[in-house]
Parts: sequence; structure tokens; C-alpha cells
Amino acid sequence: MDFDVIIIGSGFGGSVTACRLAESGRKVLVLERGRRWNKTNFPRKANDQWLWDQQHPEKSPGWLDLRRYPHMTIAQGAAVGGGSHIYANVSCEAPKAAFELGWPPEIRYRDLKPHYDRVKKMMNVREVPEKQWTARMKLMKEAAINAGFGDRFKPHEIAVNFDDDWTYEKDFAKGVDASVVKKNLHGAEQGTCVHLGNCDIGCDVHAKNTLDLNYLYVAEQQHADVRPLHLVNVIEPLAGGYKVSYDNIEGGKRTPGSVTAPVVILAAGSLGSSELLLRCRDEHQTLPLVSARLGLRWSSNGDFLTPAFYNGRRVAPTQGPTIASAIDFLDGSQGPIFWIEDGGIPNIGANFIRDATNDPGTGFKIKLALQAMQLFLRENEPFQNMMPWFAQGVDAGNGQLRLSPVKDGRRELELDWDIKESRPVIDAIVNMHKLLSEKTGGVPVVPVTWTLFQDLTTPHPLGGCNMGTTRDNGVVDHRGQVFGYPGLYVADGAIVPEALGVNPSRTIAALAERIADLIIAGH
Repeated sequence: MDFDVIIIGSGFGGSVTACRLAESGRKVLVLERGRRWNKTNFPRKANDQWLWDQQHPEKSPGWLDLRRYPHMTIAQGAAVGGGSHIYANVSCEAPKAAFELGWPPEIRYRDLKPHYDRVKKMMNVREVPEKQWTARMKLMKEAAINAGFGDRFKPHEIAVNFDDDWTYEKDFAKGVDASVVKKNLHGAEQGTCVHLGNCDIGCDVHAKNTLDLNYLYVAEQQHADVRPLHLVNVIEPLAGGYKVSYDNIEGGKRTPGSVTAPVVILAAGSLGSSELLLRCRDEHQTLPLVSARLGLRWSSNGDFLTPAFYNGRRVAPTQGPTIASAIDFLDGSQGPIFWIEDGGIPNIGANFIRDATNDPGTGFKIKLALQAMQLFLRENEPFQNMMPWFAQGVDAGNGQLRLSPVKDGRRELELDWDIKESRPVIDAIVNMHKLLSEKTGGVPVVPVTWTLFQDLTTPHPLGGCNMGTTRDNGVVDHRGQVFGYPGLYVADGAIVPEALGVNPSRTIAALAERIADLIIAGH
């Protein structure tokens, strides 16, 4: 065998398992489809490589992989460090009640708690310093109090480096020059947050604790071999292990290759891991024993965003960490389970909206939504009066991923998703967004993509390779091991069997910590 462990993907599952298994002395290979990104090459201009081209990734291995399906658009990262480059830094535990139904009996909140704590320390997770609260955080607290929910407001724990001495009054105008550069706990060089608001498109000072600066950084220090721009196509069992075939997409062309190992860990995300197993079972027929449950119980995690506009009030959504606080309704007091968050947008967002609105290639539904937003934009200070009310909730988790019939010699990944069972949680979120807006003098504008077309967008896809107790009710067991295939694991959001209703990154990382521990222990 070429390696002891091959890991496919380098997001919150892949980076964690790579780190722990490399630390244990194993020879680890990480195959990542995306590029290495840092502050020298983050996309900023309209003609930069923003989008990953699923059909021709060798031509456009971009920052963001957007998959559009009927009534659902899914946003995924494509990078060394996976979704940690595009997520909004929120690192939180799922509520205890989230584990009471649908999970294998070996996994309850108490079982994950030590792993949650380990992730928190590894990623230097903390709240925004009180002196650095953003205008949106203050608006959130005001809204909660005015609506009678003051005790439900709380600052988030986020994976960002802060300088406690930094303030808006004395330092914001200095920009990147106010960032304090030093080595982090693991030896990687990082700056401190200067509230530029570009969390989702690449932090200009590396204050964001992306996985390439902690877990993956440690893995590489322990001699893990991380190979960017390697797109895996097939997993095939061999005597004593597996053969993993891939295309190297560097240099604008595809060069095939393969490697072998006794242990293979899929960590390509909800869509990526599910699609690879579907292709291996149904197309290449190399893994015919994979459960018939593969692709079922997919969830959007109830994501929704409602912009509200304020006359004469500066909300400044382009300043500060993208998400930094919540109003918590996870106890079901409103019926459905959800929480409200303060959203943010990058500084370049206004120009992109104008460009996209005028682009003949922009789809009708998207253009209609953008035109509605433009009515509220101030020409002199775009977006400064807008509050992006955000949320997650527990949806029905009734989506199904599958491969299409053959067309032009290829089968595409499809998503069958029905809004009916999830409508109550989305309606509850929208109603709360309206209430909080009105209680603070804002005018909510529910996106027409929802009101007219029932279309949603999620950056938090979950499920598809769900945990279970047997192959009759799951794809993997509580260890993440695929039923019927010893040594083949899934360690990412695909194994989460139920919507969490909260940002899932720390839960995914905690599950990966647990999976790595069990592999190391030989269980």
C-alpha cells in the first residue's frame, strides 16, 4: 500500500482526521479538489476565479462551488481547508436535544462534549470582545429586548483571532495596518481581526482561523501529504485495502492517477461524499454493497436570510465578523426549532449585485431578487442601512440525492427536495425576521425567490450518508465506517442524520475527532 490512510477532502472532517492520524504516526495522504488560497490570491475582482466549474474544474477551479437544483441552491467551498474558507466563523455546539432522535445510541451530547471542547481549543474559538461589538450585534440585542426575548440573545463563539485593545473609534480607519501579526498556538502566522467584513471571501489579514492554519497545518507539520487540485473519481476495494483513482487538474488539464491504502476516509462534504459513493455503487459498481439508504435524509439545515432596510440608521453589514450573535429559539418555544443570527456581507457585495443585475446571463429569478434589493440601496453608501437577518432551523430532512439517467454519456447528481414538510420552520423564521425588523424600525423585504418561487439557498448541507445501526437504516455506523466495507469511512456533514438547526462546523469536527480516536484505538 502507498499510504496508511487516504483522506478525500480537507474540510472540517478531512482536516481533523488528517491531523490526528498524522500525529499518531500514520502515513497520511489528503486529496483535495480545490486550490490553496491565501491573502495573496483571494478572489476580489469580477474576473477572478470565483466559481468552481463542476463540468470543467481543470479550467475553473474556483473559490465557491454553487449547485443549483429545483428549489434549492447549495454553496460549498473548494479549497485546501474546505468550507472553512467560506463559512462565517461560527463555532457552536448543537443543543443536547438534537441528539435524542435519529442518532445511533453510541452518540449523545455527553459523548461528543470532550470532542467539542478539543475543537474549541484547537481553533481558538471565542466571542467578539465587548468593546468590538458590531452595529448588527447591538441591533440584534435591541430587537430581542423590544420583542420580549432579551434573555434569548447571546454573542456567538467564533473562530477568529482578536486583539482585545482594538476599537472602532481608534483603529477601524487604519484598516489592515491595525492587525497584530504573530504565530498562533500551532506555529502558523496570523493577524488579528480589523473588522473588514470579508470573512466569507477570504480574510485579508488571516485573522480567520481557517483549517489550513490549525488542523491541516499541524497535519502537514507531521508529514501528511496534502495534494491540491486532485479530484477523486473512483474507490475500488483491493486485498487489504482500497485503490483511489483521481484526476490531477493542475495546469488546465486532467492527468489520471491512483494511490492505495488500507484505510480511506471520505470527507468531501454532504454532496461530494454522497456523489462519490453513488457513482461507485451505481455507475462504476466498485462498491455494490453500499446501503440502499445512500442519498436519503438530506437536509438544508433550514437556512434563510431576510434583508431589512432602515431609514436613517447605519447598520454597517460590511463591517465586522460576518455572523457574531444569535437569538435562540432552539427550545421549540415558537413551535419549530430555529435561531436567528445577524448576517453580514463583504464590502464588494454592492458592486457585484449591480453587475449581476445588468448581466444578460443572470437568471430571471435571481435578477428579480437583485432588482428588489436595489430599490433600497443608497447610492452614496451601498448597503449601510441594511440588516441581513439570518437563521438556521430544523427542517424535515427529507431530501434525496441520486444520479440522473445517462445523458450525453454522463450521469449528473440530482436532488429531490420538497418544501411541504419544511415550510413551517421557514415560515416561523420569516415571521420572526419580520417581527424583529419592525420592533427596531426596519422594513423587511422577504426575498421573492421564496415568496414567488419557494426557492432556498443553503451553505450548510447535511446528510446523504447518514449514520445508523445497520445498513437497513444507515450508510455508516457510529464510527463513520461504511456498512459492508471495513476500512472505508465517511467523516463530514454527510453522516449527520438529522438537521441540527445551528451552524454545523463544530459538530462535524467533533464527530471527526471521535472517528479519528476510534481508528487510532483500533475500534
